[in-house]
Amino acid sequence: MLLGIMIPLIGTTLGAACVFFMKSDMNPNMQKILSGFAAGVMVAASVWSLLIPSMDMESDKGKLAFLPAAIGFCLGIAFLLLLDRTVPHLHVNEEEPEGLKMNLKRSSMLVWAVTLHNIPEGMAVGAVFAGMMAENAPITMMGAFALSIGIAIQNFPEGAIVSMPLCNSGFGRKKAFIFGTLSGVVEPLGALLTIWLSGYILPVLPYLLAFAAGAMMYVVVEELVPEAVEGKHSNIGTISFSVGFVLMMCLDVALG
Repeated sequence: MLLGIMIPLIGTTLGAACVFFMKSDMNPNMQKILSGFAAGVMVAASVWSLLIPSMDMESDKGKLAFLPAAIGFCLGIAFLLLLDRTVPHLHVNEEEPEGLKMNLKRSSMLVWAVTLHNIPEGMAVGAVFAGMMAENAPITMMGAFALSIGIAIQNFPEGAIVSMPLCNSGFGRKKAFIFGTLSGVVEPLGALLTIWLSGYILPVLPYLLAFAAGAMMYVVVEELVPEAVEGKHSNIGTISFSVGFVLMMCLDVALG
């Protein structure tokens, strides 16, 4: 289980390492491709790995089996909305920071922006591994690892997206790599916290699965999709979204 929790962080670390092999400026079309791909993976993971298992665990409620998934999903959206409004952060290619006004460096706010992405992803991994350990749960070990692998794949471009601008803003390559990696540390921590919570409040596990899905979807709609389709050649982001979605869907079905 510990390996499964750490896999997404490995993806972030490998992505951050791109700062040693690529130019400091990332091509805008490449950024669209990476953002679209990450969005596609997260949408597919939210549906197949989180929302469907959440409803399956409540199948004994008949037509109301959707209720925990719907409530958890909305709470996840609300949670990320709260973080988005309070935590000072700056998205790539944006000049105006979001969240509470604080005297922070641009580089620090860039790291916080990606860290916000990684909180729901860590919770998602923790929720599926908690579901795997629960009795009569519809989540298998391979299904849980499929989600971890899928998130690690989409963390690779995210690691690059955060480390490259840091290098371009005056950081050395080594320091940019370290900060890029640190932005993903919140994932295993979030996963462990979610697993710990599920041990005490197992009956709400369906809510936790849907909560993670809602939080991930907030990130997709609020940031990744706009980044993928802004400006000219938005079809590049659309195509990469489709590739990410299909890849995550295949991983979940084939391994789950």
